[in-house]
Amino acid sequence: MFRYQILIEYDGSKFIGWQKQKNGISIQSTIEKILKKILKKKVLVYGSGRTDAGVHAVEQSAHFDQSKKIAKLNNFVNSINYFLNQKKISILNIKKKSKKFHARFNAKKRIYEYIIMNRQAPLSLDFNRAWHVRSKLDINLMQKAAKFLQGTKDFSTFRASSCGAKTAIKTIDLASVTKKKNKIFIIFKSKSFLQQQVRSMVGCLKYVGEKKWSLKYFKKIIFLKKRTNCAPPAPASGLYLKKIVY
Repeated sequence: MFRYQILIEYDGSKFIGWQKQKNGISIQSTIEKILKKILKKKVLVYGSGRTDAGVHAVEQSAHFDQSKKIAKLNNFVNSINYFLNQKKISILNIKKKSKKFHARFNAKKRIYEYIIMNRQAPLSLDFNRAWHVRSKLDINLMQKAAKFLQGTKDFSTFRASSCGAKTAIKTIDLASVTKKKNKIFIIFKSKSFLQQQVRSMVGCLKYVGEKKWSLKYFKKIIFLKKRTNCAPPAPASGLYLKKIVY
């Protein structure tokens, strides 16, 4: 048996998320369907983790097994992309891996990026690819608030009620906020995240940037560990799975 890792880019706007479900079309099921068409047999694709409906990926990681060695990997990728072309999904690369490799369980870090377009004018090029916030955001306050999110702590405030994680204690290695013209980039790096954690943290940072919340209050809502204190989560359209580190 041969194991292959694939790196995937996708626009998640029209998908129900990464994981296949009965109520819609997922990234995972779309790729599996194309692989079955090419390889003439059922193929199971295992992703590094789930992304919710509407969330995009710059470089998602996944793996699948094959009983026969794939001779020409470049040609194989070109064939997959030919069929994926209209789906707004692209296979960026494919690598042969040992049987010990697992896209999800071997991941050491996951990096997410959230993009806010902070301007009055409506979005054209970035429609469905950023959060359009018209109210002026204070970047300095957001940067200071982001530092409170770094480290190991209980992130229950930012945890969706449907989250199935055993514990809300996570370690955020990096939480950074930068701005380039009208675009604000928020990056989070951690081994793993709770369901809706990133979007919930971004929603709270926006409240700080709008001066609806003070830095003192933001620190307090983290400490209280109650979901009811969380600001509305940021929309999925601005969130990107940027990279998986192994």
